[in-house]
Amino acid sequence: MAFVIISRIMTKHLFAPWRGDFIRGPKEKGCVFCRLQREKNDRKNLILHRAEHNYIVFNRYPYTSAHLMIVPFKHIAALERFRPEVLNEMMSLSQYCVRSMKQEFSPRGFNLGMNVGRTAGAGVAGHLHLHIVPRWAGDSNFMASTGDVRVISLSLDDVYELLYKYFKKL
Repeated sequence: MAFVIISRIMTKHLFAPWRGDFIRGPKEKGCVFCRLQREKNDRKNLILHRAEHNYIVFNRYPYTSAHLMIVPFKHIAALERFRPEVLNEMMSLSQYCVRSMKQEFSPRGFNLGMNVGRTAGAGVAGHLHLHIVPRWAGDSNFMASTGDVRVISLSLDDVYELLYKYFKKL
């Protein structure tokens, strides 16, 4: 009996021009979340809302359209070090985000989560933040399954404009 081994080399191409400035530009020192909150250009920085203890910002490299993050103002990595009022506000803001996205985009579900620590996958390990990722039927379709590619249907600017109307009245 003969065995045939088939070798398949898969080449993946994903055109993502919005990442060009990040790749070619100087690498930022310090915490990106602390910098964003210090700057007062919320529209440029894609900050939707500032509350008492947290702010809501778009993920610049989203898993799906309208991928938001709720970020505490305090630069703390450990969940257990936050005061209850910070975490309570974070949960209230997450409810408002989910409600707003349901009204505007009709997602079928949501992933909410934190990657606590570099080993758990945190890209910004020193500053805890909560991801809110809307999900639609088929958003992990054949592109993600066979090509390991995600399709982002709407631009960050378009989604910002669509969601901002909900947050400006908070």
